[in-house]
Order: sequence, then structure tokens, then C-alpha cells
Amino acid sequence: MRLAPIALFVPFLAFAQAPAPAAPAPASADPAGTAPAAAPAAPAAKDGSQGSAGRPSSQGKTLDERFARETFPAPPGVGDTPPATGPLAPLSWLTGCWWGDVNKHEFREYWHPLRGDMMVGVSRMALPQRVTSYEYLRLEARPGGVYYVAAPKGRAEAAFKLASTTTEGGDEIFKFATEGAGFPASITYRRASGGWLYVEVAGAVDGKDHKVIYPFRRVSCETGEFLRK
Repeated sequence: MRLAPIALFVPFLAFAQAPAPAAPAPASADPAGTAPAAAPAAPAAKDGSQGSAGRPSSQGKTLDERFARETFPAPPGVGDTPPATGPLAPLSWLTGCWWGDVNKHEFREYWHPLRGDMMVGVSRMALPQRVTSYEYLRLEARPGGVYYVAAPKGRAEAAFKLASTTTEGGDEIFKFATEGAGFPASITYRRASGGWLYVEVAGAVDGKDHKVIYPFRRVSCETGEFLRK
């Protein structure tokens, strides 16, 4: 199996024909010279608004904005994220987008926020004109420990158990390993300072030790800007 960490997503035109302008009403004789009575104002809504969508209410919000806020609240995980707890809490820092580029190969990795006993991610490697590989990823707590699960394109998923958590020179190192031989036999996530992440994929190829290191930078999922955290 070859791991390729990466990340970490019709116009419709409607034409409405404007109604023809109404013909002006003929002027009616007003022998008394009095003007017609003004139409009564529309009653105000009970909440103090003017009873028309898009017009300001007494609370400084339009009815459209209030409807959107009340009908479509922000989903969990957007904005304030609940504190991470449980066996996967030490890995919750992975949440978000990661990016790297080596020898014209761009690799991205994205992790959803931790929920319960699982984090879900996806990775992708690409050349300028095509995607070369992708994987669906999971970090999950099982009765036997914490596992990193990778499901590469067109292949069965493989699970790697968290074998050790260490620190070295201020870096946090999480090593996942499998009991099987071959490549990869281990996957190591090294969290360094300044928003750097190094993913090492190691094992044996043709009886010889082999490893590949992917350098990632944390980036904003919206703008791609480097984030130093």
C-alpha cells in the first residue's frame, strides 16, 4: 500500500417579464374640490417589524436575516469547537487543512473535528494536471487502543495501532504501526513548531528499509494562507 497524504469541496438564470404598466385611471370629477382619502397604513407586526420581508425591524435585523438565523443555525464545529476529550484528544490538533508541495507533487490532507471517539480525514496527491492518488482516513478509538485507518484508492483499508507517543526537541511524535510486513509498516505524524507537520511512511521494499517523508504546513481552509500554529 502506498500512502499519499493530502487534504485535507449551475448558475440558474431566471428571466421574469415585467408587467405592462397599468393604464392611468381616468380623472374623476371632484366638484367639492376635496382630495381622495389616503389608504390606511399596513398594521405593524406583533414583533415590532413593519411586516415586510427585507425591511428593518425594531431589533435592527431584517426579517430575511432573522428567518435565516432562526431556520438555519450554524452547525456544530463551526465557530466555537467543544473541548476535545477522550483517547483521541491528544490528536485533536490535526483538525483542519494541511498542504505540501515537493517535486511538482502537491499533497493535501484535511481532518474533520473530533467527535466522540473518531476523527475523519481525506488525503490527496496530485500533479498539475491530474490526481495521482487519494485516501480516506480515520483516527478511531477501539477497545484495543487508538488506530489510524487508511483506505487508499481501489484497495482495502489498513489499520495501524498507535504504538508510541513521544516528544523530541519540543516536537510531538505519534507513531502508528501494523504487525504485517511490507510497505508501509508504520506511519508517523510529527507535530513541529510554526505550523509544520511531517508525515513519515516507512517499511520494507524488496527486503530493504524504505521511508518517505511528507512535509506539510497548516493552512487556512478558506484562503490557503499559512497558519503558524
